[in-house]
Amino acid sequence: MKRRKAREYVLQFLYAWEINENIEISEFWERNGEKNNEIKSFANQIIEGTIENIHLIDEIIQKYATKWNIKRMITIDKNILRFGVYEILFRPDIPYQVTINEAVEIAKKYSTRESAAFINGILDRIAKEEKQLSY
Repeated sequence: MKRRKAREYVLQFLYAWEINENIEISEFWERNGEKNNEIKSFANQIIEGTIENIHLIDEIIQKYATKWNIKRMITIDKNILRFGVYEILFRPDIPYQVTINEAVEIAKKYSTRESAAFINGILDRIAKEEKQLSY
């Protein structure tokens, strides 16, 4: 559950970052008051890795979201996809099935059931087709 909470913070940060790219992670943690260092550490790793690779991640999402323009996607869904793609491609220590399940559960909580199915389909295809490539 700690990692689920961390991923929820990742979503919140990426959402805020998309609105204001100048937001600092330290400022974010001050505002939300999370004290658990394990949660913060995992969230920071995912946030930093996602932002560092955002252009590649967005290209991959666009490649698999064939009927959607990434710029027109619901912001919550896009950012769940972003951290999901980051974990699948750059975090071999996290089983992709876990990443997909967590992304789907977070989508159900913060978005819609339709969004959860959309995210599941895209991340599953990316995991099966892109994971073999070296990033």
